[in-house]
Amino acid sequence: MQSISSHPIGVFDSGIGGLTVVRALMERLPFENIVYFGDTARVPYGVKSPETITQYATEITNFLLQKDVKLLIVACNTMAAVAYQAVKDISPVSVLDVIDAGARRAAAETHSRYIGVIGTPATITSNAYARAIHQHDPGIRVFSQACPLFVPLVEEGWWNHPVTRLTAQEYLRPVLAENIDTLVLGCTHYPLIKPLLQEITGPDIRLVDSAEAMADITAHLLADRRLGNHQRTQPKYRFFVTDVPYHFQTIGEGFLGRTLSHVELVKL
Repeated sequence: MQSISSHPIGVFDSGIGGLTVVRALMERLPFENIVYFGDTARVPYGVKSPETITQYATEITNFLLQKDVKLLIVACNTMAAVAYQAVKDISPVSVLDVIDAGARRAAAETHSRYIGVIGTPATITSNAYARAIHQHDPGIRVFSQACPLFVPLVEEGWWNHPVTRLTAQEYLRPVLAENIDTLVLGCTHYPLIKPLLQEITGPDIRLVDSAEAMADITAHLLADRRLGNHQRTQPKYRFFVTDVPYHFQTIGEGFLGRTLSHVELVKL
């Protein structure tokens, strides 16, 4: 009988963005098997109603639970903001989410206790980051900014394009005016434009990449619960999408920084 420690980690996202979390997990936990689900047919989630997002999230959760995952990671900030509790309620395994990971790191790193958060309209409207940060330190002031154009620009591959730079300067201006010392990248697409964002914010502002924070939290949880894969063999990575795998594969390889194989098309 297969030990639960060798079961895969399940990671899901509305589309491609969660691959930044997968990449961080691959680097931090090189022997863990991973199953990824990207809902590429129904992306973007950032403009959908909470009810719709919750319905989609529970469908994906049920799909991944059938793959015998030992842990679930909600890699989509929008889903984490709106549907985390719904996912947790139906999951027999632990559920981690990028919002808690990013909030925890931001609260630990700020000195001035002035934190900026950028994300999709749905994530920002939900106020989930401010709530999560205040759970760690109620005295922190949080300044949020929706950046709806970042996701399409990143998916276009315009990571260091003049249009992206101008857009970022516009979005960040009101947040930077608040004298923040920490900026949370509240969307899994944003780590891909991290160098550009750091140029705009300047070196004195810490950028919190919730993909990296998530990999650290996952590593600690697996160690604490003795769930880490002790088989030192080549891990298996499987990727499931709901629309044309080719598009996911071509853009996804840029996100992942490696060849993307084993992409399967599924219908929920």
